[in-house]
Amino acid sequence: MLDPRLCRSFLAVAETRSFTAAARRLGVGQPTVSQHIRRLESEAGGLLFARDTHAVGLTARGQAMLGFAQTIVDTEDRAARHFRGTQVRGRVRFGVSEDFALGELPEILRRLRESHPLVDVELHVELSDVLARRIAEGRLDLVLGKRRPGAPGPGRLLRREPLVWIGSAATDRTPGHPVPLVQYPMPSVTRQLAVEALERAGLEWRAACQTSSLTGLRAAAAAGLGITVHARSLVPSDLVELPAELGLPDPGDVDFILLSRDGGEGPVAALAEFVVARIGSATSFEG
Repeated sequence: MLDPRLCRSFLAVAETRSFTAAARRLGVGQPTVSQHIRRLESEAGGLLFARDTHAVGLTARGQAMLGFAQTIVDTEDRAARHFRGTQVRGRVRFGVSEDFALGELPEILRRLRESHPLVDVELHVELSDVLARRIAEGRLDLVLGKRRPGAPGPGRLLRREPLVWIGSAATDRTPGHPVPLVQYPMPSVTRQLAVEALERAGLEWRAACQTSSLTGLRAAAAAGLGITVHARSLVPSDLVELPAELGLPDPGDVDFILLSRDGGEGPVAALAEFVVARIGSATSFEG
């Protein structure tokens, strides 16, 4: 049986793609994480990560290790809860930005179901600003959303990530013609940042398509109706990051944030734990 401590370090590095971020998440020093990975690689008979000065990626052996390590960690967690007699139960009103619905969300909910089967989730998928307003009104318990960098407001910063222009693989642009945008309706953080970037660059634009869902946005962009901006890690599989040769301006960054009602505990805290683990190493801030 593999040591659960080694497996936790392995999973943290695999999810963050960083030994430093994994150490912060686990609350240990980076040398400890490195030691755990070396020990696990020794037991596995080969390298689990391909490392260079810029990136950390899983090897084929590391990919195979993922399922085994997750099973060991989940089993230890279930055993600890059983013998402590602290089964978490209750309902969480969870608001999620459209961008996460088809990407990170299924894995977050799967982990919650496996670890806390008595927690029920009332799911709301909407634009980030709409969700922020609803949690402020007491209509939601937890929100995973986006915010422009440096914008004031309460919450927990999970990750800052670059935005990129995306469209179909056949997307081209005729100089001098307005840039066709596929947009979410207002209020939309990414729409605002896209428009501001174009206007700063002195480029005209037109609303080629407006849709309130990520599915609609993907369909319109894939059909070539226009282009849009998206967080780089969440680019849908049927769309591509557009090349710099098209002359589009840098749309900047976006913050992924977690909002929780005051005194969030029990099922809310349990779900928040999985959101933080999946989306990134968390930093508290108040604005």
